[in-house]
Amino acid sequence: MRRFASLRARGGFTLIELLVAISVMALLALVSWRGLDNMSRATTLNQQRADAVLTLQTTLSQWGADLDAVTPIAQTRPIDWDGRVLRLTRRGSDAGAPAMLVVAWTLRSGNDGVRWRRWQSPPFTTRGEWQQAWNMASSWAQEGGGGDVALMPVASWQLYYFRENAWTPAGELPASAPNPANPANPAGALVNMPDGVRLVLNLSPGEGLAGTLTRDWVKPTVGAPRS
Repeated sequence: MRRFASLRARGGFTLIELLVAISVMALLALVSWRGLDNMSRATTLNQQRADAVLTLQTTLSQWGADLDAVTPIAQTRPIDWDGRVLRLTRRGSDAGAPAMLVVAWTLRSGNDGVRWRRWQSPPFTTRGEWQQAWNMASSWAQEGGGGDVALMPVASWQLYYFRENAWTPAGELPASAPNPANPANPAGALVNMPDGVRLVLNLSPGEGLAGTLTRDWVKPTVGAPRS
């Protein structure tokens, strides 16, 4: 009888042993859950940051393409910055149709929040159509409307022009002096692009990227590489 009781005692667990085992398993489950939660948060953050970097790269690529395609036209302005909206006169991307476009960039709020936005006009070929598109770009920046593309969240932005070997806050560019030798095509109606355009973006926090970003564009010159 004593031998049977001893065997029975050795074949089971005491209440204390069961409680210790349950506590250890609960602790392991808690640690595992926290580890999985941290991994999930890190994966989400990395995906948000990757998406933000891709959006930023695409936006800056479009920004550079617009500046590269700016084309001065007599009696028009190739670039204009009023502190809120940047307007550009650029050639179209379709090589088969030598038309021009007016492009505008501004920072404006919408249903998707405050974002840097880009708008472009329909192609045009006459100076009258340019004036209409130029005015439409200004109205779009002030009153809103359709036709724009929301690019990325930005808290604020500034522009600088590189002229006379110095960066200065962007403003109205002066026209060149009139050409009395050719009054039929006055050079004074032509406004040239600055030698460079500096873009300073203050990125909105909480969107994968934050901080201040500076991007310089340098006007291509004959015989000199772009930098």
